Amino acid sequence: QVLLVESGGGLVQAGDSLKLSCAASGRTFSDYAMAWFRQAPGKERAFVAGLSGTSGTTYCADSVEGRCTVSLDNAKNTMYLQMNTLKPEDTADYYCAIRSSRYLSTAASAYDYWGQGIQVTVSS
Repeated sequence: QVLLVESGGGLVQAGDSLKLSCAASGRTFSDYAMAWFRQAPGKERAFVAGLSGTSGTTYCADSVEGRCTVSLDNAKNTMYLQMNTLKPEDTADYYCAIRSSRYLSTAASAYDYWGQGIQVTVSS
């Protein structure tokens, strides 16, 4: 059984940085595509960043481009999302997800397993 657990969220001020972690068990991260999504109140879940399986190619959405770094620690089977210069519009619940393919997708429906989500609030 695949289990994903996010950590590192909380309340920060605009301009601050934050690093989220997603620890996995039951599957080796490096073989599959993984992603971060976020969902703000009243909005759909949206792709933030991700890594393709095997090659580890990373990609950040336009909304966070230049402020986003996604990485993977294979030894810890943990994925990270570093976000800098946070803005109030980054406020959302953040989720990590993994799919049964090495190809990265920006569609939430493409992912098979999800973490429980973690709240990030950016105050102005």
